[in-house]
Amino acid sequence: MTSVLIGVENISTPKWAKVGRKAATVSLGKALRSLPEAIGVVLRLAWRTSPGLTVAAGVVHVVSGCVTAFGLLATADVFAALLRDGPTPQRVAESLPALAVVVGSYAARALLDTAVAAVESSLRPRVSRAANDEVTAVLVRAELLAFEDADFRELARQGGRHGVRGLESSLRYLADLVSSCITMIAAIVTVGLLHPWLAPALLLAALANAWASARVSKLRYEHFLDSVTRNIRKGVVEEVATDRDFALERHALTLQERLLAEHRRIADSLMGDEIRMAHKTNLVRLTGRALAGLGTGFAYAVLGVLLYSGGMELALAGTALLAMRTGFSSLSTTTRAVNAIYEDSFYIDFYRKLLVEGAERAQGSSPTKAPPDPELITLDHVTFRYPGKDTPALDDVSLTVRRGEVVALVGENGSGKTTLGKVLTGLYPVDGGTVRWDGVDLAEADKTSVHSSIAVIAQDPAQWPMTARRNVTVGRLDRDDDQAWQDAVERSGADEVLATLPSGADTVLSRQFNDGQDLSGGQWQRMGIARGMYRDASVLVADEPTAALDAKAEARVFEGLREAAARRTTILVTHRLANIRNADRIVLLDKGKIVEQGTHEELMALRGHYHELFELQAAAYRGDLLSPTDEAA
Repeated sequence: MTSVLIGVENISTPKWAKVGRKAATVSLGKALRSLPEAIGVVLRLAWRTSPGLTVAAGVVHVVSGCVTAFGLLATADVFAALLRDGPTPQRVAESLPALAVVVGSYAARALLDTAVAAVESSLRPRVSRAANDEVTAVLVRAELLAFEDADFRELARQGGRHGVRGLESSLRYLADLVSSCITMIAAIVTVGLLHPWLAPALLLAALANAWASARVSKLRYEHFLDSVTRNIRKGVVEEVATDRDFALERHALTLQERLLAEHRRIADSLMGDEIRMAHKTNLVRLTGRALAGLGTGFAYAVLGVLLYSGGMELALAGTALLAMRTGFSSLSTTTRAVNAIYEDSFYIDFYRKLLVEGAERAQGSSPTKAPPDPELITLDHVTFRYPGKDTPALDDVSLTVRRGEVVALVGENGSGKTTLGKVLTGLYPVDGGTVRWDGVDLAEADKTSVHSSIAVIAQDPAQWPMTARRNVTVGRLDRDDDQAWQDAVERSGADEVLATLPSGADTVLSRQFNDGQDLSGGQWQRMGIARGMYRDASVLVADEPTAALDAKAEARVFEGLREAAARRTTILVTHRLANIRNADRIVLLDKGKIVEQGTHEELMALRGHYHELFELQAAAYRGDLLSPTDEAA
C-alpha cells in the first residue's frame, strides 16, 4: 500500500508565511533598509523593560568602542615613533609613557568588557521575560474563535518561539555592532588619513562580506518559509508516532512502521531541500570570500605600491598595517552582527505580527454589561462560519430560550448543535444576525460580563495539572464554599473518583509531577461536570457531558443536572435521546438549520427526523435493530 497517511502537498501555506515569502523576494537593498525597524523593536522593548539598564548598556558600549579606538590610535603613535629612523634605546625609553597609555587602554577595555557583560546579563533576561509576557498576554486575551484558526495557532508558535529568540539574539548582536562600528570607523579614519586609497580598499572587502552574509540569511529564510507546511506536518507525524494519547491505537492498528515511513518521507523531503540550500549558500559564501579576498589583496597591493614608490614611510606603513588589521577584524564583527540582526529581523517580524493580530483578536471590553441572569436569550437569524470555511456551521438560526428552561440540542454529527451552544453563550461571535440577552446584543456587551454568567461542561474537559480539589474550584476562583464543593462532587459522581486517589482531593492530577495521578476519560469527565456545577452560573451548557460514562454514572449525573436546572437556564447538547425526554424543549438541527423543535411527545407525534433518530436508538435497546429476519434478508 503506497498511499500516504498524512499528506504534505495538500496543506495550504499559512497566510503570514505567504506575506513573509513576498517580503523575502524583495531586493537585498530594500530588505536591509528594514533593519532599523527591527532594531527599533528591540530598543523599544529594552527601554520599556528597564530604561536605566538600556542607557547604561548604550553608554558602556560606546565608551568601550571609544577606548578601543583610542588604543588603536595610541598604538599607532607608539609604533610610528619606534620605527621612525629606526628604534634606539632613547626612543624606546621616550615611548614608555605612550606604551603605558596603550596598556592602560587595553586594561580599561577589559574592565569595560566586564561591565558590558554585567549590564547585558541583567538586561537580556528582562527583555526575554517582557517579550514572553507580551506573547503570553495576547494569547491569553485572544478570543476563543482565534484558536479555531490554524494560521493563528502556527503564528503563535512561530512568534513565541523564533520571535522571542530573535529579540534576545538581536539585543546581543546589537551590542557587538555598536562597539565594532566605533572601532571600524576609527580604523577607516586612520587609514584614510594615511592615504585616501586605503579606505576604499578596506570598504570593498567589508561590502563583499556583508553581501554574502545577507544573501545567505535571505536564502535560509526563504528555505524556512518554503518548508513551513512540511515542518508542521512532520510535527504532527512525530506527535502521533510518539505521544501517549495515540499509543493504544498505534499498537492495536500496527501503525508503527507506517508512521515511521511517513516520518521518513517528510524528513527526506526536508533533507533534500536542506542540502540544496546548503549548496546555494556555500556558493554565495565562496563568491563573497573571493570578492573580500580581492578587496584585501587590493588594500595590501596599494600599501605595497606606496612603499615601493616612496609614497609612504615605513613607520606610517606599519601604522597603516595595524589599522587595516584592526579594521578587518572590526569589519568582520560588524558584518556578522548586521547579518545576524538581519536574519533575526524576519523572526522579529513574526513576533510583531503576532502582537498585532493578537490585539485584533483580543476579547474586547465594553461599558455595556450583559445581564447576570437573563430572562430571555434570543437568537435572531444567526449565521456563523468557522475561520477559512465557506459553508456556514449555523445558517439563519432563530431561537428563544427562557430562564429556568431546559433546552436540548440534538442532531447528527456536524449538525451545528455544539456551535449553537457556544454562540448563544457569547463564546463565538456571529457573522450575521444577533444574539441578545434580555435585549442586550452580545456583540456590544462586555465579554467578561457575559462569560461570568455561563458554565460550560465540555465533552473533553480540560485536564488541569492541579490538585483534584482545585480542578473543581477553578470553576469559580472567587468562590470559597466547602458545602458547594461537596455538593458538586457528589452530584457529578466525582466523589467516587476522589475515593480512588492516594491523597484524595489533594492529589495532583498530572503525570508531569512526582506522585501525580492520571485519570481515565470517564473520571476526567466527572471532574469537568463537578467543575461546571461548582461554577453555579445562571446559564449552563452541557456538551455531551456523559459521553465517557457508564449507564449508572450517567444516570447519577443527569439526576444532578436536573436538580441544578431548577434555578438556571440549561442547554444540553447530546446524541443520547433517552436522557432528554423530560427536557422542556428539544431542538433538532440539521446542516446548521433548526428543522424541528418541541417537547419529546410533540416531536414523536410529528413523526419526522427526531422520531426516526429516537426509534433507531430505541430499537437497539429493544433488540430489534438487527433481528434474525433482517440478517436473513
